[in-house]
Amino acid sequence: MLTIVDYGVGNLASMQNMLKKIGVPSKITSERKDLEEADRLILPGVGAFDTCAEKLQQSGLIETLTYQVMIKQVPVLGVCVGMQLLLEGSEEGMLPGLGWIEGHNVKFRQDQLPERTKIPHMGWTDVVPRKVSGLLNGLEQESRFYFVHSYHALLTNEQDVLLHANYGYSFTAGLERGNIVGVQFHPEKSHKFGMKLLKNFATFYS
Repeated sequence: MLTIVDYGVGNLASMQNMLKKIGVPSKITSERKDLEEADRLILPGVGAFDTCAEKLQQSGLIETLTYQVMIKQVPVLGVCVGMQLLLEGSEEGMLPGLGWIEGHNVKFRQDQLPERTKIPHMGWTDVVPRKVSGLLNGLEQESRFYFVHSYHALLTNEQDVLLHANYGYSFTAGLERGNIVGVQFHPEKSHKFGMKLLKNFATFYS
């Protein structure tokens, strides 16, 4: 069962509705037993990094999630701040991330953006694949996704970068290492492109 982790943040119903639309059964849960039985996990996240990190800590689920992902190699998809939580931390706050992927999240550098470019980056933006991945199977050459964020991932290992996007400068829009994948955008708000990506996650990761 594809399981959406409920730790008190994220638009869980929107994600589940999109999965239902593409015929993928899913469960929203905060129960350890359900997480232990999951064959795929989605880790959502909306808002400030520390808010999400604190709620994840308070949920008591980190140990279970870490065992599932790092030991049992259950595929996980981090979405928006959920992707940022996969890293070691963020400039946005003081709390640590999960540390499953080496790197930190940084704020868009205003001095590197064209004049009058606003932060947050909000709206539809093309993504550019950096490597072959089952997550991207069958996606159109110019796939566009919906973003809302002020911070982006800065990965230690370039080989973990899955997607780039451009907002004044190129930034990491997706990551992948083995069973761990993450996207900065919202696939559940990205219409046909998001549907295809989520379908791929449910199909190509075992």
